[in-house]
Amino acid sequence: MLAIKNNIMAGNAARHLGKAYDSLATSVERLASGLRINSAKDDAAGLAVRELMRADTAVLQQGSRNASDGISMLQTMEGAMAVMDDNLIRMKELAEQAATGSYSAAQRIIMNAEFAEMASEIERIAGATAFNGITMLNTATGSVQIHVGTTSTIDVANVDMTKSGLSIETGDGQWSIMTLDAGYAAITSTVLDFSGGNYDFDVTFGSEEVIDLSLTSGQYTLDELKDAINSASLNPATMYDADGNELFYQAASIVETDAGNYKLKLTARDTASTTLTIDMAAATATTVADGIFGTDSANGESLLDDSKFEKAIATGGWEEDSAGGAGAGLNILSTAAAVTALATIGSAISTKDAARASFGYKMNRLESTISILDIQSENLMSAESRISDVDVATEMATLTRTQVLSQAGISMLAQANSMPQMALTLLR
Repeated sequence: MLAIKNNIMAGNAARHLGKAYDSLATSVERLASGLRINSAKDDAAGLAVRELMRADTAVLQQGSRNASDGISMLQTMEGAMAVMDDNLIRMKELAEQAATGSYSAAQRIIMNAEFAEMASEIERIAGATAFNGITMLNTATGSVQIHVGTTSTIDVANVDMTKSGLSIETGDGQWSIMTLDAGYAAITSTVLDFSGGNYDFDVTFGSEEVIDLSLTSGQYTLDELKDAINSASLNPATMYDADGNELFYQAASIVETDAGNYKLKLTARDTASTTLTIDMAAATATTVADGIFGTDSANGESLLDDSKFEKAIATGGWEEDSAGGAGAGLNILSTAAAVTALATIGSAISTKDAARASFGYKMNRLESTISILDIQSENLMSAESRISDVDVATEMATLTRTQVLSQAGISMLAQANSMPQMALTLLR
């Protein structure tokens, strides 16, 4: 029917043109973004699956980076242990050198000084080696958890590479005690007071070493007592033993604290000494001795008071140390001590090797984990691509088709708009 009020053909052409134009716009958007799904209306279910896959992929990729960081951390720790290995080997070399009988005591003292320095360096490395502030070599307690993109973690246990952890605490091998607490304000402070007669003090280390100290009645300062003890220890009745070793030495010294106070320190000459007693013998039984060694009025009893002294390197009061005295520890000051040190250092090397190997196992495991995570991430990205990415060939065909339909629609809309003009010819 020819009509001029309603142009049905134009409306129909415009509707088809709109659909073709919308399809053309969708194809252009997809080709421009590279994505088949640009909004939820494109594919609601596909969008939900894609976002979950993207999240899983991001977690796996970060897990792979976590594992790489874990390897870097373990490489840092393992590298520090390689340096410790060099120090332990040097310590064992020094112990072997000191174990032979062709060196003098003075030479062994020099060897022992380097021996102790190597142990101290191991202690420093164990405490100073850190990765992002994390230390793993100074305690066997705890572990580092490495999250690798799954619900499980790879745990790396801490190892104790300190001197105590390796059982290589060093010392001078001598029995040594020092005044307890803060000490004395000055070396002129009165530390020993007795009257009524002379006193003999026998300071005995071990079973043989005796310092026979004779004091006249009166008061003694810290400095005077130190000099009196050293006068006796430097002038024993026998100056050399049967093997020609020196028996004279300086037994007493004064140690200044950080606070500026002073302490008396007594040290044995013999590295094998394991006990210490201080006995008194007074001119009369009524004489009372009071001061640095304690208070005693019964002639002949020990004056060593554990409330007055402490072990030189201990934190508590006096106690007998059967292992060799307060300053005792791993040392190479004698052939016997050096032989013991050889076995101890050998055990320390084994302990260190086991710990170092455990880090190696973890690094290999982390490398394997990285490979698995990368494969999983790659496969997830491939699956996500099939859901989300546009198929360019198919979309280009759709674009071409919709372009042709749009052009045809525009032409037909132009023709339809001219149809009412035909009715005008009948009105003329």
